Amino acid sequence: MDNLMLCEANNVPLTPITFLKRAAECYPNRTSIINGQTHFTWPQTFDRCCRLAASLISLNIAKNDVVSVVAPNIPAMYEMHFAVPMAGAVLNPINTRLDATSIAAILHHAKPKLLFIDRSFEPLAREITHLLPYADSQLNLPVIFIDEISFPERVSSGELDYEGLIQRGEPTPSLVARMFNIEDEQDPISLNYTSGTTADPKGVVITHRGAYLSSLSMIIGWVMGTCPVYLWTLPMFHCNGWTLTWVTAARGGTNVCMRHVSSPEIYKNIEMHNVTHMCCAPTVLNILLRGNPLDLSHRSGPVHVLTGGSPPPAALLKKIQQFGFQVTHAYGLTEATGPVLFCEWPDEWNRLPENQQMELKARQGLGVLGLAEVDVKNNETQESVPRDGKTMGEIVIKGSILMKGYLKNPNATFEAFKHGCLNTGDVGVIHPEGYIEIKDRSKDIIISGGENISSVEVENVLYKHPKVFEVAVVAMPHSQWCETPCAFVVLQKGKADKEDREGKSVMREKDLIEYCRENLPHFMCPRKVVFLEEMPKNGNGKILKPKLRDIAKGLVAEDKVNVRSKKVHRRVDHFTSRL
Repeated sequence: MDNLMLCEANNVPLTPITFLKRAAECYPNRTSIINGQTHFTWPQTFDRCCRLAASLISLNIAKNDVVSVVAPNIPAMYEMHFAVPMAGAVLNPINTRLDATSIAAILHHAKPKLLFIDRSFEPLAREITHLLPYADSQLNLPVIFIDEISFPERVSSGELDYEGLIQRGEPTPSLVARMFNIEDEQDPISLNYTSGTTADPKGVVITHRGAYLSSLSMIIGWVMGTCPVYLWTLPMFHCNGWTLTWVTAARGGTNVCMRHVSSPEIYKNIEMHNVTHMCCAPTVLNILLRGNPLDLSHRSGPVHVLTGGSPPPAALLKKIQQFGFQVTHAYGLTEATGPVLFCEWPDEWNRLPENQQMELKARQGLGVLGLAEVDVKNNETQESVPRDGKTMGEIVIKGSILMKGYLKNPNATFEAFKHGCLNTGDVGVIHPEGYIEIKDRSKDIIISGGENISSVEVENVLYKHPKVFEVAVVAMPHSQWCETPCAFVVLQKGKADKEDREGKSVMREKDLIEYCRENLPHFMCPRKVVFLEEMPKNGNGKILKPKLRDIAKGLVAEDKVNVRSKKVHRRVDHFTSRL
């Protein structure tokens, strides 16, 4: 057997762009994309991607060139996930919610050869090009606008536009054959910039092999059958839509595009197109609950929702499932090419009380098949923590789906992969049955009097309060305990009484603190509750805890040592007994 040789037939590099070719062949009558009144079939999407790739090649886009795009969830954004790598280039999907300064910084770092931008962002495009250094200016960075409809006069006048490139593309059979035969599966397919919630954004280099294996892991982890109808509530710029850009092609699914995400639009599309799947962060789940939710329980099957981004509170999961959504919890990160943990659901859990089921569903779960290893380790000893559901450590992962590294940042790449695994920076525990549960980001753990407090645990308790809509807990400086929890709370709309409207928040703050003391060990309870109209969030909808920590630093914890001396003494005794 040692004499057997690899040949061209059994040594084909892995790449998700082959999913498009297969979809056109296997699902010729299946609708690939719906965008308002525009409908495409998979053969039409295949043809459009081939034409766009051919035009990119004619513009001298070569192997490993970066092509950036700023666009919402529209057909062009989806098509470029195939067409750009088919041309040998690297797709750089940029967060549409970033300001011009942030986007200019990404472009200066990525050095793209082309910038595609949706026509609705034309003022932003002008601002971006003026912010770029002279060497990266509009003189050297062609900007190609994406319009909802084609404007042939722009092509004849020499102005490049997206539909014009598709019209003039000439994909010969030999050229198409080359498009799907990549040389090296370790070549980059996408350059994705991190959200920067805990540090400066970094360019994550994703490989063809990683994207391929991660896509298959998504299909298996989510138990995704053929021909799903997928609603794009999750931005395609975020981890390539958690790889669903490629997955829907692999399953012959239908992509229902949404330019703007709102509760009425989501429910309208679900009803109109019989949506079966969608992904969203807990923030979007809250949007669904706030926007006059429809009862979907009459449907033949539920809408399968994959949620992630931050641990969803059990109370939120319970509410959303009452309206006909079947929620699966996953965990991932940009550096891992999307989801790497799925909360697989064993049958025996169905016999548990509903509240307990929701607590279990909030766990991050088990590693996907594309991972070689997932573990929770002690940062100092690098030993695995006990599987007791209590001992915390850092979640580490290993496997071919992981990023190749950070672009032009060898030091950050080394730090990320030291000890032979990808260090996620997330703190978690392992339960006896092997399920991982995130307790916090390493930077969000609150150390109070020598005790580690998980902000997520405090948040989960506050989410169960009927008046709480959204909550984030961060560390606040404390003269005696070093740090103590501070809760930032957004109340349910329409639930505030007259006292609330008059600004009498003292009683409300006291009520929430007392509520926590009834449901948590006292050392974990917030000393301060700050009420906000809305949470500060980044472009991906994640709460910006660094901003909240800055606010908390200016707050003074109310010790009330003299007034409540007995309680303080009891608290000191309580801490001493555990240290």
